[in-house]
Amino acid sequence: MKHITLTSTLPLARVLLVLNALILFPLSVTASTETLKFGPGRPFSFDQLIEKAKEMAKKSYTAPPKPLPTIVQQIDYEAWGNIRYRPESALFAKGPELYPATFFHLGQFFQKSVKMHVVETGQAREILYSSDYFSMPKDSIAHKLPESSGFAGFRLQESRHREDWRTQDWVAYLGASYFRAIGALNQYGLSARGVTVDSAEPTPEEFPDFTEFFIEGAKQDADPVHVYALLNGPSLTGAYHFAIRRTEGVVQDIDAALFLRKDIAKLGLAPLTSMYWFSETEKRRLEDWRPEVHDSDGLAIWTGTGERLWRPLVNQPFAVASSFVDSGIKGFGLLQRDRVFENYLDGVNYERRPSLWAEPLEDWGKGSVQLVELPTDDEIHDNIVVFWRPAEPAKAGAAYRLKYRLHWLGDEPYPAKVARCVATRIGRGGQPGKPRPKGVFKFNVEFAGPALDPLWGDTVKAEPVVTASHGTISGAFMEPIPGTRRWRAIFDLTPQGNEPVELRLYIRGNGDAMTETWLYQFRPPTLN
Repeated sequence: MKHITLTSTLPLARVLLVLNALILFPLSVTASTETLKFGPGRPFSFDQLIEKAKEMAKKSYTAPPKPLPTIVQQIDYEAWGNIRYRPESALFAKGPELYPATFFHLGQFFQKSVKMHVVETGQAREILYSSDYFSMPKDSIAHKLPESSGFAGFRLQESRHREDWRTQDWVAYLGASYFRAIGALNQYGLSARGVTVDSAEPTPEEFPDFTEFFIEGAKQDADPVHVYALLNGPSLTGAYHFAIRRTEGVVQDIDAALFLRKDIAKLGLAPLTSMYWFSETEKRRLEDWRPEVHDSDGLAIWTGTGERLWRPLVNQPFAVASSFVDSGIKGFGLLQRDRVFENYLDGVNYERRPSLWAEPLEDWGKGSVQLVELPTDDEIHDNIVVFWRPAEPAKAGAAYRLKYRLHWLGDEPYPAKVARCVATRIGRGGQPGKPRPKGVFKFNVEFAGPALDPLWGDTVKAEPVVTASHGTISGAFMEPIPGTRRWRAIFDLTPQGNEPVELRLYIRGNGDAMTETWLYQFRPPTLN
């Protein structure tokens, strides 16, 4: 896999999810007899939705409606949180379907109206908005919205066989083409998106919207909930089919058809979005009282040749895009590997945030995994994006069909046979008790896993294999970490100048890789 990094000091115009730690407010448990209102039925199929997206791409873009922006703008985060959907008015609250669907209200951060439909026996009926579906304070400014306002998004509640289904949800679609799901540890965290357009480009990033949803319920535990979505943006349109299963975590099989209206400088497919502020790797002094704050701590890649890569995330000083060129890729994901509460000490459950893995269900051909890292000084911003970028230029009139699976779990769905990286630590180079050489940095990379068990005997001759894009590597060795089953590889780096250094490391034993390949982009601090 070829690795290329591009950096830019240009400001990156992007609309962030306002709160990465967005609390998906619980439903109102106030009793209500209000039932859903529906429009007339009409034939529906995914093929028809694809054809609609294809025809839309031939026409000029029309933005989704924004009902009474002056009113919606006043529904701030607090006011929006006080508007709660009544579970008795949920779609599939009664009947054979297992997972009720509830809906989000419009608000300051979600101003565009999204159409909702139910699909039954090949017919789609629009779900008509009514303020009666929601419990809200009598003085809420939302009462001034017309009955044609529409919804902002939706979520799926847990099975009606569970007593807590009214207050517990497991999938949510809200804002542009963002969606999220809980993992095996029953906690929301990072998000996925339908598509990215020109992320980390000098021009403003474009955020296409899911403008219509079509929901078909699941009647048995083994059945998926089918969600169909229409995507529309200035540069492209699309049709999506999500087959969503509630498993140990959540698994989504996605079939996406995209049609380009315009040339796109950087088209991103199967994008994942997360937050990384700091960890044990690099923490600025007095930045925050907690040891670590992040939804994900690294990017994992399973290359077409079978190599396993691990790239710890970095809170960059400016927008940085890294490209991992590949062909026939097997998968990639943003993972939360650190599951120890004492490493976070926070009640928002960072140690339980899901890991998200994207698995191609067919050959994606040539392209690259693109990692975009933006600077952040707080945990409320999603500053990490990763996606697949096809090798061929994205030209107007082009069409794409992509099938893939998203695994929202506690770990990777297909664990590697080699050991994994569990920590990266950086400090001053040299030896304790002796004068520290100026401009030298020490790296301590920790690995764990059964693949390293042979190192405790005397039959394996092992060594760390370290390379750098520039500068000098010295003093490389490895040793067990006392009181654990982990091993660490240690080396000193003397950079040349202040340009970023691309580092690569793995442990080799008897000629074979015993660990995944650790990658890191190190940006030397300005030397005094």
